[in-house]
Amino acid sequence: MLSPVEVRAQSENLLGEATAGSEGVVSSQRLQAVPILRPGEALEMVPGLIVTQHAGDGKANQYFLRGFNLDHGTDFATYVGGVPVNMPTHAHGQGYTDLNFLIPELVDRVRFRKGPYYAEEGDFSSAGAAHIDYLRKLDATLGQATLGERGYVRSLVAGSPVVGNGNLLYAFEWFHNDGPWVVPENYRKLNGILSYSQGTRNDGFSVTAMAYRGTWTSTDQVALRAVDSGLVSRFGTLDPTTGGETHRYSLSGEWAKRGQDSQTKANAWWLKSGLDLWSNFQYCLNDFAATGICGMGDQFKQTERRQAGGFAASHTLFGRWGGLEVQNSIGIQGRIDRLSPVGLYETQARNTISTVRADDVTQRSLSLWAQNEIRWASWFRSITGLRGDAYDFKVNSSLPANSGKANDQMATPKISLVFGPWQKTELYLNYGHGFHSNDARSTTIRVDPADGATPVDRVKPLVRTKGYEAGIRTKPVAGWQSTVSLWQLDAASELLFVGDAGTTEPSRPSRRQGLEWTNLYVLTNWLAFDADLSWSKARFRDFDPADNYIPGAVTTTANLGITLDNLGPWFGSLRLRYFGPRPLIEDNSARSSASALTNLRLGYKIDKRTKVTLDVYNLFDRKVNDIEYWYASQLPSEASPVFDRHIHPTESRTLRLTISHQF
Repeated sequence: MLSPVEVRAQSENLLGEATAGSEGVVSSQRLQAVPILRPGEALEMVPGLIVTQHAGDGKANQYFLRGFNLDHGTDFATYVGGVPVNMPTHAHGQGYTDLNFLIPELVDRVRFRKGPYYAEEGDFSSAGAAHIDYLRKLDATLGQATLGERGYVRSLVAGSPVVGNGNLLYAFEWFHNDGPWVVPENYRKLNGILSYSQGTRNDGFSVTAMAYRGTWTSTDQVALRAVDSGLVSRFGTLDPTTGGETHRYSLSGEWAKRGQDSQTKANAWWLKSGLDLWSNFQYCLNDFAATGICGMGDQFKQTERRQAGGFAASHTLFGRWGGLEVQNSIGIQGRIDRLSPVGLYETQARNTISTVRADDVTQRSLSLWAQNEIRWASWFRSITGLRGDAYDFKVNSSLPANSGKANDQMATPKISLVFGPWQKTELYLNYGHGFHSNDARSTTIRVDPADGATPVDRVKPLVRTKGYEAGIRTKPVAGWQSTVSLWQLDAASELLFVGDAGTTEPSRPSRRQGLEWTNLYVLTNWLAFDADLSWSKARFRDFDPADNYIPGAVTTTANLGITLDNLGPWFGSLRLRYFGPRPLIEDNSARSSASALTNLRLGYKIDKRTKVTLDVYNLFDRKVNDIEYWYASQLPSEASPVFDRHIHPTESRTLRLTISHQF
């Protein structure tokens, strides 16, 4: 809610309802209590999930979970108001998840699931999925303004007047930020939502329109040797013209009907989006190899114009088989994406020099799923499911050899056994298959677009994953909720499409396994603690002389917090996020450093309707990195490529002051 933060049991009690120990809900109260540097960091309330950035803030975040470097969203499915955020066959990366249109103050809850154990979850959900629901009604009209260092300005107006038998929710956000960068980011954002709803989520309907547009100048990751030599400062750039422009417009509807023995839900959505993204990660490497000099440099542009639409419907029957309680659910989902074009271009200072490839793509999918839940005894229930997915790809490429059609189908079974609850404790055993789709362009490719002749292998359209999990959910003492999950996820070998090069490269079969421990302890009506701890091990499963470490796979993460409220007019929170070290190459000889960041929120309630909040990000001004990579690049002064660490620094200590008033 938009009322003052209250310390309370901030995650729903899922005893008797959850399928796995790693399933959960984050309430609006918990989300509103924490300082968030970027909108996508709302997902950091999902235990074990790290959200970071390697370029300009207008670009999609980088995500890490369960031993995965999820890049910009592959293998983690995200939805806002029932509309999928992941973009297949995206210009920059498969499953691209840009949450910059999210308005955190409007979030009602975040429902998260991990692992491929849910028949309802499909593409991109092998590591997990998050469903973000917006509020349908606000307590009052909200006016909010935020000022911060380095050109940060944000204003938000939101309300939900009664119209007829329902509520008309509206919100408008205006945003600007330069950040600590030598070249100001000049990130400008306009964002809005208009939604009409009646009834509840289980028995009612809503119609929602959203619009977002952003532009920015990007400081991409920089070679560490350039910083150490003094060529650029820590917050400097080697190409001041990188950045991007993006937009996203959507229209969606949700409908639900609750019967005496049934629950029916349906939703449909349409969106139109676009991106122009200019990047330069290797500086002069390709240019020098082609011409013998560093002339134009290695800047490139990725662009797409997309229209997409989809639907989902499900029906659940509650009944009895003999003396046993049962739930039988069936569902159907469909999606179509049309991209014209999706392209990769060589550029200099944002001017296009040549086309690497440009494609028109149509991608369609249809999914059917069924699930059965039986309560065999008061202490034991089973959930079994089966999902079937069919995909169809059509590519019309600027290189005729890379045009074509492809299709694929996959069936994925799921089973979960739940024991309890006993003494407010429940045990879970889970097994399931999942998948992710590949970029449509990689399913029809025949030649490398760089030269138009070198043969290239095609990828499998759908790649299978397989997961196992054992978990426990318990309330050992009053006010303390705790879950423990021991998990493993295997992924098949595959070829991957590399959006930065427009071609494919092999990826080896992998195994990831780990342990997660999540806690929320509401000690009193004014004090609460939460602690999310995770450990994982990620290795390739085949033999290769390069060794078997998976680059970018994080081993340990932690998210610890203290929240205070009801101390007269004062409230606040303190949070520590630990992002552990990762191998950067297969033999583990180069590793990233760890980072520990502390964020602080202090607030004062002037009266029941007005409050002032001070957020301090990176409280101790730690000089750590948001992201690190290891690859070859070539500076203008160098005669040959150099393998080096490439970093994107964490922003220095940042203060933001917010005043909000409810009318």
